[in-house]
Amino acid sequence: MPDELRSLRVLPWTTPDGKPCYLSTDGHGPVSALADQIEAMQLATGEDVLRHARLMLADPKVPPGEFRFLSARLAEALRDTLRVARSRAGG
Repeated sequence: MPDELRSLRVLPWTTPDGKPCYLSTDGHGPVSALADQIEAMQLATGEDVLRHARLMLADPKVPPGEFRFLSARLAEALRDTLRVARSRAGG
């Protein structure tokens, strides 16, 4: 395949030390398919966490510890969503 048809894709996972992973791809192949599946799962998880957050915010009896846990999950979901957005924007 000619190099001009390939581009770098930011993958939806990182190295063990937290650095981004890239794939030189034309958008096809098993690694691209796996990345697509993981991105879809990450976005769905983000939607679930956001839905849960809205329910918790509406309940005045939620303990502070649960809000701390929720905040950590929201931060993770935002991190994943931003990585997906960067990947789809081309870097």
